[in-house]
Amino acid sequence: MIKIGILGDIGSGKSYVAKCFGCPVFNADHEVSKLYKKNRKVFHKLKKIFPEHFNRFPINKSEISKAILAKTTNLKKIVKIVHKEIRKKMLVFIKKNSDKEVVILDVPLLLENKINNKNDILIFVQSKKAEIEKRLKKRKGYNPKLLNKFKKIQLPLDYKKKKSQFIIKNDFKKITVMKEINDILKAISK
Repeated sequence: MIKIGILGDIGSGKSYVAKCFGCPVFNADHEVSKLYKKNRKVFHKLKKIFPEHFNRFPINKSEISKAILAKTTNLKKIVKIVHKEIRKKMLVFIKKNSDKEVVILDVPLLLENKINNKNDILIFVQSKKAEIEKRLKKRKGYNPKLLNKFKKIQLPLDYKKKKSQFIIKNDFKKITVMKEINDILKAISK
């Protein structure tokens, strides 16, 4: 099994590119949303550390945002709790798809949380800053302060780019992205 990790800036289209591969995708953002809605253990851990922010289950995303914005160190504490569960979910996903030739890991903090293996193929999704800004502003609940907090805990984009074996220039047009994906799939299947 070939595991492909998708890297890139927030809003660069990592999830879009991941879906275009047509392989099983582990989408960490979707899994985090499910955790907040269904995992009482995560809720109780968060409530214990942040009793002023978490009082009702399921967890509301606005509660998470308020907790992150309240104090600089809060985001790292939340990530530590959440990523432990996400790592478990990812391992279950990999086991479940062990018969597949290729799986895609769409995990925003893949390198930061050392979730990838050295044999994994890393692909950096590069998009124009103006396009990223335009797309982010359209997102529900867009908050530039929150976005900056997330960017601060991420490794520099240049580092991620250097660590990647491939770069996809995402112009958000399926035909262009698919051509680049097909070229990558041909290269890695040799």
